[in-house]
Amino acid sequence: MITNRVRARAAASVLAAAALTAGLAACGGDSLEEKGGSDSPDDDKSSLVVGQAGFTVSTVTAELYSAMLKDAGYDVTIKKLENRELYEPELEKGSIDVFPEYAATLAEFLNAKENGAKAPEKNPVASNDVDETVAELRKLAEPRGLKILSAGDAVDQNAFAVSQDFADENNLKTLTDLGKTGDPIRLAAGDECPERPFCEPGLENTYDIDITKIDPLGVGTPAAKQSVQDGTNQLVLTTTTDATLDDFGLVLLEDDKGLQNADNILPVLNADAADDKEIETTLDKLTRVLTTEDLIELNRKVDAERMKPADAAKEYLEEKNLIGS
Repeated sequence: MITNRVRARAAASVLAAAALTAGLAACGGDSLEEKGGSDSPDDDKSSLVVGQAGFTVSTVTAELYSAMLKDAGYDVTIKKLENRELYEPELEKGSIDVFPEYAATLAEFLNAKENGAKAPEKNPVASNDVDETVAELRKLAEPRGLKILSAGDAVDQNAFAVSQDFADENNLKTLTDLGKTGDPIRLAAGDECPERPFCEPGLENTYDIDITKIDPLGVGTPAAKQSVQDGTNQLVLTTTTDATLDDFGLVLLEDDKGLQNADNILPVLNADAADDKEIETTLDKLTRVLTTEDLIELNRKVDAERMKPADAAKEYLEEKNLIGS
């Protein structure tokens, strides 16, 4: 049974709450409800999740992003997911706020999601032109709630290397030069190379290189590079940021006809979860400075010198005066 005393207490509580709300409004402040339930103006800035994939360039770049954002006042954690099939949906959902990505590869990944698995082969959207590729990427990304920031000069893409001795003997500087030799070429690469348009088919069709065998030793692995150093194979598939080519006496051949697409590195944000102009401004500072050569050096420190990725990132950013020491 509800007594008169209980009713009186309830009425008093309601009146007190109303008075408190009116007092807040009278002081010129927004109500907590109008602020989205937050009593801290920096809550939207306080927490971000930066994603990384399971290889050195992604790890180091994620650490660069993290350090930059921490220096700008954000509380940052890094979440590792091995491949794009796992992390891209998390980025769309907002479980990950920021990810260092590759312009062409992400564009074709989203092309396949939107238009079917064969779309990248039949109707590709990426090319070796970075501006055109980023424009196409934005068309596919924005309806999915992703914001694509500007691309910089740093590129991490497929590349092909020969031994320095082989290059000197045949006067090789480009893949065109290699094709002109007419020599049979054994290629150390991943086992998917025969089906990938930018690997064996591209070398044959674009450069007229006579690939006689694929040795499935992996992409840029020590075993693959060793096989070229000792002459078992003549060519190895690696990446433009490979930091250990000198250790194996190898040199890259220039992709002079632009077989590889523009895989310039750029930040991708969840447009809602990371809806803060300062995030974009902060990451753009890094994008404008970072180069492919910088990534090679960072890779070398991590892979060859066994430096922790976070330490390598911090050292680099301090040297470039991008964060305070």
